[in-house]
Amino acid sequence: MRRISVCLIAAMSGVLFGGTALAQGPTSAKDNERANALLKQMTTEEKVGQLNQPFFFPVPVPGMKTDTVSYEDRVRRGEVGSFLFLTDPKKINELQKIALTETRLHIPILFGFDVIHGFDTEWPVPIATAASWDPAQAEAGQAMAAEEAGHAGLRWSFAPMLDIARDPRWGRISEGAGEDPYLGAAMARAQVFGFQGRPGSPRPFMATIKHFAGYGAAEGGRDYDAAYISEEELQNVYLPPFRAGVEAGAGTVMSAYMDLNDVPAAGNIHLLHDLLREQMGFKGFVVSDAFAVGSLVTQGFAKDRLDAAGRGAAAGVNMDMGSGTYLENLKKLVDAGKVSQAQLDELVRPILAAKYHLGLFEHPYADATDGTHVEMLAKHRAAERTAAARTAVLLRNEGGVLPLSKSVKKVAVIGPLGNSGADMNGPWSLTAKGEDSVSVYAGIKAKLQSADVEFAEGVQIAKAFPSSFDGLFGAKLETPWSGDEAASEMKKALDLASSSDVVVMTLGELAGMDFEYSSRSSLMLPGKQQELLEKIQAMGKPVVLLLFSTRPLDLQWASEHIPAIMDCYFGGTEAGNAVADLLVGDAVPGGKLPVSWPRAAGQIPVYYAHTESHKPYDSKEFTSRYWDVETSPLYPFGYGLSYSTFTISDLKLSAKSSPVNGAIKATAMITNTGAVAADEVVQLYIHQKYGSASRPVRELKGFERVTLKPGEKREVTFTIGHDERNYWSAAKNGWVVEPSEFDVWVGDSSAATLHDSFIVAE
Repeated sequence: MRRISVCLIAAMSGVLFGGTALAQGPTSAKDNERANALLKQMTTEEKVGQLNQPFFFPVPVPGMKTDTVSYEDRVRRGEVGSFLFLTDPKKINELQKIALTETRLHIPILFGFDVIHGFDTEWPVPIATAASWDPAQAEAGQAMAAEEAGHAGLRWSFAPMLDIARDPRWGRISEGAGEDPYLGAAMARAQVFGFQGRPGSPRPFMATIKHFAGYGAAEGGRDYDAAYISEEELQNVYLPPFRAGVEAGAGTVMSAYMDLNDVPAAGNIHLLHDLLREQMGFKGFVVSDAFAVGSLVTQGFAKDRLDAAGRGAAAGVNMDMGSGTYLENLKKLVDAGKVSQAQLDELVRPILAAKYHLGLFEHPYADATDGTHVEMLAKHRAAERTAAARTAVLLRNEGGVLPLSKSVKKVAVIGPLGNSGADMNGPWSLTAKGEDSVSVYAGIKAKLQSADVEFAEGVQIAKAFPSSFDGLFGAKLETPWSGDEAASEMKKALDLASSSDVVVMTLGELAGMDFEYSSRSSLMLPGKQQELLEKIQAMGKPVVLLLFSTRPLDLQWASEHIPAIMDCYFGGTEAGNAVADLLVGDAVPGGKLPVSWPRAAGQIPVYYAHTESHKPYDSKEFTSRYWDVETSPLYPFGYGLSYSTFTISDLKLSAKSSPVNGAIKATAMITNTGAVAADEVVQLYIHQKYGSASRPVRELKGFERVTLKPGEKREVTFTIGHDERNYWSAAKNGWVVEPSEFDVWVGDSSAATLHDSFIVAE
């Protein structure tokens, strides 16, 4: 099996554009000293200009107001601190030269972009990387992305997204790490290190942890809608990944769009000052989400744009993305004495310090050439292929259908996701080229060269209500098939299946269906995919279902009728080759679900870390809360099968009791009892049985992905200490570590049964 090497991660972590040496963290004392010296030379207008981030679009965008002033003149007038969406290195250098040679103080522009999971080479989408349960993989992917984007002149990514998502109808679940704060924190830390480097090997690139905070809890899973979250849930569930990102040194934070408890996030002092600045100690700068400062008026929070500018500034939003509200109004507020020069300086200082920290004053220009894209692809393809294979989650494999024999004679690849390399890149692959990416059909044909491998689309899928994003970044909407065309394509697929030895179904959602502004009311397979699947299953052929999506989809029927099911997410540039490796056993699936998999949309939310009811699930008196479906998920959080088998045994605790500030070690033995080398993710869960508040029935507090040869065994060790038992108590209105009895489980999912317990005494 291919693996991501420690050497590769180290090599990526050492990338330095222009040879600039940096200090780890948002900024250093020297950066701030230089920023203060520059501030003393700046006019109010120049300061306000640094807070403005226009969008750069080479052509007019439908529905978006066109600026009457050119981008070049905005720069000459000192009215641009940063640009978003410009990725052409030649244009970046042109605008940067204007800033450095035609403005009074020669302050460079900071160019940012949504470098979510790659730039030239697309890594698996973030939730897929979370399914690897391997933070090193997340770190390596973002290091790759930083290197590639850095050559183009970008120094700032609007990633990682750290929103906990417990409603899979939400389109942006694709960008995060799923439902769990512990797994989310581990992936947050790794991604910040990937973008920015680790202490001792930093790089001139800046991460943005977003969206602060609670965006993933939007009502009904509807993107942009309000969220209502108690302080207890905010502290214990939604903020831990952000704390981890701040502790890792994230340079910037993005405020969210939505109302949190009826206060828009971009004007929310409790969020951006009390929690972010005071409680977490964040020292970088805050950028609004797109148009969010101006939207304070739309949301009924600010009276007008003048008021919106004042409210955004008061909350601590340093940079206004896209709305121009600061540029139009902040000087008026300063002149009126409503915003002091000291307050304005506080907004500007961390932006200037970041520019010094990134080395922009010394090395401002892009160094990409016409050959850079090809060079980056060649450099990173092998690692990306390995990463894509490590994210796949095997959900079902009855009768050992997988892996397929390499001697198979005829393979049918059927479904709307089978021959689209572009979709394999996944959502937010804005700079990727579809022709660079390997489709599933192409990957299988390359792998099984002696077999007859044919493809049929079978059905066409599309959104009922396309969003503005679908055309904004060059996506081409297919012309809908006529009734006759649809019937003909279905027949082609059925005929192909009937003449083949094995059928590989490639079903799910298009990449644009798992995106911003792409929430769903249903989890059913879009279009007539379910009908196609049932008709092919009825033929009695061996069927493998490959699912391409970032949200769980309704698999109730498939989980009973399709022998082999693998969730492949969107694996990136080499997805098709990685899938082919998995299908024939050249790679072995070892991913685990980062979300609990609902049986149906009506179960939502269904997540493992719920509190106990007065009639617990495992009691004899328990009656399902639904009369038409079981309460449990179809597949539990942390679940995933392998081509091998494992036993996890011999759970031992270092002690049966501990003082409140003490720690206990839990060890367990894992053994590969199968016939092939494979990975297993050993997971530790705890439960505090009583205290000042009810605690979740289980909480993930440790995990390790282990690779074992057949017959090999290894001991894994977890620490259960102060940090693992610390939580925010609504009853105490603060953080507590309490005396109690604690359950401990170790296993291969949140349904682990290997159990022990210990007591924390006064």
